[in-house]
Amino acid sequence: MKHEERPAIIPVSTAAPVWAKFFVVSPLVLVGTLRADGTHDLAPKHMAMPLGWANYFCFVCTPAHETYANAVGRGAFTVSFPGPDQIVLASLAAAPHEVDSSKPSLAALETFPASAVPGVLVEGCYLFLECRLDRVVDGFGEASLVVGEVVAAGVDERALRAWERDDAELIHGRPLLAYLHPGRFAAVDRSFSFPFPVDFHR
Repeated sequence: MKHEERPAIIPVSTAAPVWAKFFVVSPLVLVGTLRADGTHDLAPKHMAMPLGWANYFCFVCTPAHETYANAVGRGAFTVSFPGPDQIVLASLAAAPHEVDSSKPSLAALETFPASAVPGVLVEGCYLFLECRLDRVVDGFGEASLVVGEVVAAGVDERALRAWERDDAELIHGRPLLAYLHPGRFAAVDRSFSFPFPVDFHR
């Protein structure tokens, strides 16, 4: 049997950010905040994830963005996880603000009030988090890490794991949205059990 040669490893210069040279799989969420005037803002974020194993969630933002200022000013933010069928809505949330800081494209996103923090959540998503601001860590270049404690959560019943439901069938029936940075997305509707070693513990 012929030995297959290892593919060439191409060096990537770190003189500039490396992330545009290849694809990385990330979630895509809609972070909701309230402005000082009481109106809501929604912004898509792909650098977002649970932080540790307790009820903390974080996303990357920059102090120059309104999402950062709103989250810090109100001490809270919400997170809505859209499905692949809502990619156009997620795109609308990325539209730029007008001169008066309004974002008319948000009128196309149907929302409902959060229950535990000031803000709104986006209808039709499969997972909803309401977060109280815990801390902000600045200094990652121009970026900052915004961390919240999850104080309320809700999930679409079709996406809720249960012992009587097969995980593979659940994901097939309610596909997940993945953002492939830079600039692509995918619907995750097939999954497989991870081959953990015997007696594996985190």
